[in-house]
Amino acid sequence: MAPIIRVRRVAMMGAAMAVVAALAAGCADSGDPPSDGGASGIGGDIVWADYGGPTNESRQAAYFDGFSDETGVDVVSVPIEDAVFNGMLGGDAGDYDVFQVAAADALANAENLVELPEDIRGDLLPEGLRPYVVGGFYAGLAQGWLTETFPEGGPEDWADFFDTETYPGKRAWPGAPGSFDASYEIALLADGVAPEDLYPLDIERAEARLDAIRDELVFYQSYPEVQQLLTSGSASIAVTVTGQFTALRNAGADVTVQWNQAFITPNGFVIPAESGNPDAVVALAEWIDDPERQAAFVERTLYGPVNSEVFDHLPADVTEQLANSPDKEELVLRWDEQWRADHRQLLLDSYTAWLAG
Repeated sequence: MAPIIRVRRVAMMGAAMAVVAALAAGCADSGDPPSDGGASGIGGDIVWADYGGPTNESRQAAYFDGFSDETGVDVVSVPIEDAVFNGMLGGDAGDYDVFQVAAADALANAENLVELPEDIRGDLLPEGLRPYVVGGFYAGLAQGWLTETFPEGGPEDWADFFDTETYPGKRAWPGAPGSFDASYEIALLADGVAPEDLYPLDIERAEARLDAIRDELVFYQSYPEVQQLLTSGSASIAVTVTGQFTALRNAGADVTVQWNQAFITPNGFVIPAESGNPDAVVALAEWIDDPERQAAFVERTLYGPVNSEVFDHLPADVTEQLANSPDKEELVLRWDEQWRADHRQLLLDSYTAWLAG
């Protein structure tokens, strides 16, 4: 028998979904946006937790500023903390109204999340994630470097990443326990495991491979640190979400991203059952779902969209750079999201212990 999933639905869903249109009409009459959500029934602030940096700045420009101007509801961005979001994923009370999660986190904790209306679900998301993901995007997890570091060409796969003689220098590597990303998958690929044989992950084998270059790893605690590690020369190669490489390019750096064997994964935000302002977050989710606004975010970050209509609003030279662009399909790899969801605690505990060792 299939498990019964308990989903909290938003009490004032109809009002929340109508808020943007209603407030737009009101603003046309009065000339001023209401400060309390007006007759829509929403108001206050939305506490939005993410990893900060240029990606958050892009959300501010593409989504939050316009939403706040239109509705009077401010979106307050705060740095995400593992202890808070893990507790709220488990159903505990906390400070966040909406926060960033990996796909596996959402799948593993669906019973503690608010479900979105069907008409604002990303059609490019895996079916199991569609009911829960707000502000979704496809991220790449790849290795990258300043092009000048390897003028004759850098690593071509993960085995090359581990070859510190041919490609010398430190490697920037995720050092926060909750951000293990594809650490074990990368190590196993470098050790000769075929992509189709990765799961179930052989954690002991992966850690042995990581131990072989541990002295060459520089651990970062937040994604934006990667930019400083590369530009300062503290690391010659970085493994990180591809938005950090985009930020370096936007700042004028010449960066090479190796898409061969890069992982792409859907990411986004969820509304916990204990959110203090769920109706406002649903209204924000409707605002974000607009293809043109998503296109503005995509152009700034080069994170791939979760709504297929967004591609209609993107120039070809942008589309070809995206993690989920059609031309990368033969190069990139995808995690087994369900296996990772089912073994999330194992991965977290194992990586925490490995970092401490």
